[in-house]
Amino acid sequence: MQVVHFGAGNIGRGFIGKILAEAGYDIIFVDVNETIINEINVQRHYNVFYAEEEKRSFTVSGVKGLHSVHDEESVIQAITEATLVTTAVGAHILPHVAPVIAKGLIKRVAMTDEPLNVIACENAIGGSDLLKEAIHNHLEEDTTEHIERLIGFPNAAVDRIVPNQSQANVLDVLVEPFFEWVVDKKGIKGQLPPVKDIHFVDQLEAYIERKLFTVNTGHALAAYAGYKAGKKTVQDALNDDTILASIRKGLQETGRLIVEKHGFDPSEHNHYIEKILGRFSNPFIIDEVTRVARQPIKKLGYNERLISPVRQLKERNLSADGLIDVIVAALQYDYPDDTEAVELQKKIKEKGVQVAFCEISRLSPEDSITSKVVALYNR
Repeated sequence: MQVVHFGAGNIGRGFIGKILAEAGYDIIFVDVNETIINEINVQRHYNVFYAEEEKRSFTVSGVKGLHSVHDEESVIQAITEATLVTTAVGAHILPHVAPVIAKGLIKRVAMTDEPLNVIACENAIGGSDLLKEAIHNHLEEDTTEHIERLIGFPNAAVDRIVPNQSQANVLDVLVEPFFEWVVDKKGIKGQLPPVKDIHFVDQLEAYIERKLFTVNTGHALAAYAGYKAGKKTVQDALNDDTILASIRKGLQETGRLIVEKHGFDPSEHNHYIEKILGRFSNPFIIDEVTRVARQPIKKLGYNERLISPVRQLKERNLSADGLIDVIVAALQYDYPDDTEAVELQKKIKEKGVQVAFCEISRLSPEDSITSKVVALYNR
């Protein structure tokens, strides 16, 4: 079995690559990072270390690397021979990898009727849908029909904390022991991929929103409140009782939404929240608030971890005061080495907070959420 995986970064190697290697796949990593690709081809293996007291480690062997530009023909050929294609590049990069994937799929469906699944493992709702749409922009009408019939684009929810790090070997990765990889069973073409660590479900949206509005929202709560209070790491933020209380308040709000919307058991969801807070507090992971808070413009998007739950809580007449607090903290985020933070502060300075917020969040000036955010920001 062969998987072509786009994205040879820490998540690609330390999360997706490790799981697929343990399931028996030969892994071809595709990336634009020449240094990483060259090292993969020289070393042909790497180590994954667990951030825990036992310090367990795992070796992923027999890997190969292809440069997505310089080795395009080899990437296309690899897709024709693959039994699975996955990505972990960041949702905003999906349109950039779509052209070469499209070329590979066009060649593949002309050669074989064997089904193939393409799974985008991104921090986004409907990541595989986004990739499919981008790929379809590069297809002719006659090819589209074959690809619709043979190629599956099941959406996925992925969860594993991989902090910023510097290892002695550039390929080695430190990850938290916990992980979750949930895939929409209905989107699969042909047989389910034989990967025991993938949880195939019929109702993926529930799991995506549970993860996004607990893990990602919780992380944002910790990072923006932590940065505002001068904390260096997420762990430092959680050790502050005031910040921890604000995180719990926000997660109780998203929890009410998740339970009401998707029917999760309230006590089980509370247990899930506590498990997430325990993961954030892992003493073996040094996770800077500036890593977690990065890209504030993206994180303030309409369908993202802050605005989306607030919108949905408003629709149900449920309180979102804790989340409004963190939206304001995100608007105040001014870390000078974060390009988006600099752009955000420039936009607010030039246009005012209301116009800037409405442009980023796509909420109208008349929306009550906008009014609350602007009032709290200006207080």
